Amino acid sequence: MSATRQQLLILHLAGPNLETRTIAWALYDSTIPKGSLQMNTGDSDTPPYESVLDAMRDGWNVIQIPSMPIFLSGYEHEQGHLPYEYVLERKVTIDE
Repeated sequence: MSATRQQLLILHLAGPNLETRTIAWALYDSTIPKGSLQMNTGDSDTPPYESVLDAMRDGWNVIQIPSMPIFLSGYEHEQGHLPYEYVLERKVTIDE
């Protein structure tokens, strides 16, 4: 018997363009059995995809794009969250 499971990939880019390089990432994979290790940010020096567009070419669907950050005058260089976060998903068929 087969079942469909979801995988979520979160890519943080250096800029808003879909071809901008990936600088941080996380993968949540429901095909991995419960209790098994998930990939975490920092597990590898190499991102799973160089850009969102590369992930799309490999079958990932973009389900969330970032809202553009508003940089207030005088605060342009403040530290904060990574502003260019894209959430992607794909469905994978597995044998149960």
